[in-house]
Amino acid sequence: MKRLIILPVLLFMTAMNLSAQVSLKANNIDEVLKAMTLEEKATLVVGSNRQAAPNQANGMLGGHSHQVPGAAGNTQAIPRLGIPSTVLTDGPAGVRISPTRQNDNNTYYCTGFPVGTALACTWNQELVEEVGRAIGNEVLEYGCDVLLAPGMNIHRSPLCGRNFEYYSEDPLLTGKIAAAYVRGVQSQGVGTSMKHFAGNSQETNRMGVNEVMTQRTLREIYLKGFEIAVREANPWTIMSSYNRLNGPFTQENKELLTTILRDEWGFKGIVMTDWTGLRNTAAQIMAGNDLMEPGAANQTQDVIAKVKSGELKESDLDICVRRILQYIVKTPSFKGYAFSNKPDLKGHAAITRTSATEGMVLLKNEQNTLPMTGTPTVSVFGVTSYNFIAGGTGSGDVNKAYTIDMMTGLKGAGLTVNEKLANVYKTYKDYQASLTAAGPARRGWFWGTPKLDELAINRNIINAQAQESDIAIITIGRQAGEGSDRQEANDFKLSDVEQQLIDDVCAAFHQANKRVVVVLNMGNVIETASWKSKPDAILLAWQPGQEGGYSVADVLTGKENPSGKLSMTWPINLSDLPSSANFPNARPAGAPVGGKTEFRDFTLHKEGLDVGYRYFTTQNKAVSYPFGFGLSYTTFVYSKAKVKSTKDGFEASITITNTGSTAGKEAVQLYVSAPDGGLIKPDRELKSFAKTRMLQLGESQTLTMRVTLYDLASYNETTQAWETAAGKYHVHFAANVDDVRYCTIFSLSKKQSVKAHDVMRPDMAL
Repeated sequence: MKRLIILPVLLFMTAMNLSAQVSLKANNIDEVLKAMTLEEKATLVVGSNRQAAPNQANGMLGGHSHQVPGAAGNTQAIPRLGIPSTVLTDGPAGVRISPTRQNDNNTYYCTGFPVGTALACTWNQELVEEVGRAIGNEVLEYGCDVLLAPGMNIHRSPLCGRNFEYYSEDPLLTGKIAAAYVRGVQSQGVGTSMKHFAGNSQETNRMGVNEVMTQRTLREIYLKGFEIAVREANPWTIMSSYNRLNGPFTQENKELLTTILRDEWGFKGIVMTDWTGLRNTAAQIMAGNDLMEPGAANQTQDVIAKVKSGELKESDLDICVRRILQYIVKTPSFKGYAFSNKPDLKGHAAITRTSATEGMVLLKNEQNTLPMTGTPTVSVFGVTSYNFIAGGTGSGDVNKAYTIDMMTGLKGAGLTVNEKLANVYKTYKDYQASLTAAGPARRGWFWGTPKLDELAINRNIINAQAQESDIAIITIGRQAGEGSDRQEANDFKLSDVEQQLIDDVCAAFHQANKRVVVVLNMGNVIETASWKSKPDAILLAWQPGQEGGYSVADVLTGKENPSGKLSMTWPINLSDLPSSANFPNARPAGAPVGGKTEFRDFTLHKEGLDVGYRYFTTQNKAVSYPFGFGLSYTTFVYSKAKVKSTKDGFEASITITNTGSTAGKEAVQLYVSAPDGGLIKPDRELKSFAKTRMLQLGESQTLTMRVTLYDLASYNETTQAWETAAGKYHVHFAANVDDVRYCTIFSLSKKQSVKAHDVMRPDMAL
């Protein structure tokens, strides 16, 4: 009898010993998967770092990575099988980890790079790739494996709180810049997680809102950027968004995460959730959402329970587990990389300083006000000049060692700053800091410190400054972040104090025959039409990273020639945008419909394809600044425009010559107008772009851009196919969408079609 009992025990122990001998390698993933218990599989698909209950106010979960303090999350380790934990860290303007650690005198600051809008406005894929390499190096050397970036959602409205993290209103520009960023980061042997997939176009009720749009709008506008970056850069991971999209949560939508992402686009990596609590784990896994972050014990238990009950097939769970194992074997953590905790912060600061200048957009420059020459005395107005904003708040912020403000930057460039005025602002700033220290706690470390309200300056002080100084600089600042959208009053529009400041400074300095420059330090669009005629020059500096003050001074003094061009339209009025009728803060929420409230429970994208310049050019509607606009300190001539047919599309070339007085770069945009007779399309759409190298006086460069037939296609919902109509395509070589320099013809003799799946139908009428 004892033998009968002992034998099964020995067999069980032998089996356990054999499975324990299996250790994960790059070439034995199937073997490891077979050795895993159900509990281990459930553990691997759930993150490990945050076990606290959700904070319903902001949709975030408490806690930090247990491996790298301040990192956003982890995958769980299974030591028995040689499976390490991997570390996920926030981006996209740099690595976000805690700068200090308990019982540790060292510091772990990261470089604060320019925000997404600034990078997109460079129109320079090589430069963005260089920025990505620097960020990827910090991911690697601080012991992390994946950067949760880039942010790729479309600028549907200027009011979206996270637009500063994103790139553009245009999907092609978004996809190309994102692909460059991903290539740069992943060149360092670490991964990226492109986000937020998809339709996360508002922060209002981002955890639950249903974004409703047509299949064509979804595919051509909101998914196309992701498609381009997936095909061109092979990101390791993609992050599914919080929101619903045409009904289901994106995290539970197999049509989105498997049919489109994997079957149509060929994505090979893993999908992780945005930082969500317990939802329907079975639906998430069956949809192809491999990893649930940040992870909680109840999610692991829910997976186990649903497999045991039959609601979730273990074979479906195995698919996700296998993909996670395939991801893990690529990571530095798995390979045992000996990270230094000492990236080249000095070298990276130099990269952020120069990259920021190339994304700055010169919006106005009357009578060559800029660059400033000599060593003028400058009156520097605006609270933001003394409290410069390097980046946005929330997960897009970076814990950096410093931020160079305008005062430091201007003085470093050899300019004399009027100290009388500076002392007024310093006193105000110190006073506000004392109130903050004595008052109630702010929203917390994650949300950052709000921008100071603008200070009203007495006209007598302004008049005195106009007599004492040679030129005035006014800095207008804006701050935004995740969790809430912007407002029209005192945000999109100037506040009364800001408007009065511009009026008074311009009046006083112009009366003294002196000039005024406005610097815009922000990550998003504001209203400019009502006041832009008053100053002599306007420089859009964006939120340019930790070296911002130096970068702005480099441009103002001509050390650097701004070559940035707008990646979004700047409308005259917010109401000019079709989306404004269907965006949460543009007007009061609509009456309840079917028991649900518009803009909170659902948002209807009734404008369809009419996003940004697609609408304004088609309707010939005036704007304050058009898509692609940006001035330079020099001038460029376009010549020798050519279009040549290729096997799968056409090749366009243009020669750019610097005919001005200083070296500079020019971003050329290629727009295409489709032939009549096919689907109704916008007047023109961006299909390619290229940027010159630094051209010296009289120097020329020929730029070549390639466009495929698939690039020209539109989505036909009737046939469920991407269709490229036959006929004549007008190819526009342009300095911006409204400044076409040359137009040529490309002819297609036969209609082309690429079949797709009939998926992602809207669940509500539009």
